[in-house]
Amino acid sequence: MTGWEALGWGVLVGLGALLAWRVVRRPRPLVRWLVYLAVRLIYRLRLSGTAHIPDRGAALVVCNHVSFMDALVIGGVSRRPLRFLMDKPIYDSPWLNWLFRLVGAIPVESERHDPGNVRRALHQVSRALRDGEVVMLFPEGRLTPDGEIHAFRRGLELILARDPVPVVPAGLSGLWGSWTSHADGPALSGRPRRFRARVALHFGEPLAPGRATRAVLERRVRELKAEADQRALPAGVEALE
Repeated sequence: MTGWEALGWGVLVGLGALLAWRVVRRPRPLVRWLVYLAVRLIYRLRLSGTAHIPDRGAALVVCNHVSFMDALVIGGVSRRPLRFLMDKPIYDSPWLNWLFRLVGAIPVESERHDPGNVRRALHQVSRALRDGEVVMLFPEGRLTPDGEIHAFRRGLELILARDPVPVVPAGLSGLWGSWTSHADGPALSGRPRRFRARVALHFGEPLAPGRATRAVLERRVRELKAEADQRALPAGVEALE
């Protein structure tokens, strides 16, 4: 091996070690990029308003909840890594817990099953926001059972009362009817039947914490979902009133 070849190999090994060190130190950006590639492969995405997620500083992203893929779709297309709340039974999955821990998911369980868990989850949300992170949550608190948006729960207002940060509303469409939704029975109980489905995600302008009441955010998410519904339809098809 010549001196130049040895130097070349040394540079490649050094770059590989540097990349590995950065991944170990900050794995979430790489995971987000891989999720983005997967989401782009699985779905035909129609995106709007992604620039409304602030470049820096704390913020909340709130969206309607259609399927178990929602967090991956939203987190994958976000310009910044997102923390997100998720059901604790799913978080504790022996196959996926490592991934959820890696991306910083925040598990939440009902008070009926685990008294004090909601308080602990809200504390983690507060700590993430005070660290300047973006946290995503689904204010309905559960997957929609019928494809429609249901009433937002008061946990959203509790978070904003504790940490008043800008709130970015979002509307998601196109995932109702997938095997990860409740369209044909309990989610994940069947088999995937659609590939490359049209999925639309619209982000709205951030709302200042003083304006971001539960009623205002629910109305805005409904409006954004209606816009997304139109984008998720195949060309030439009109939505039924």
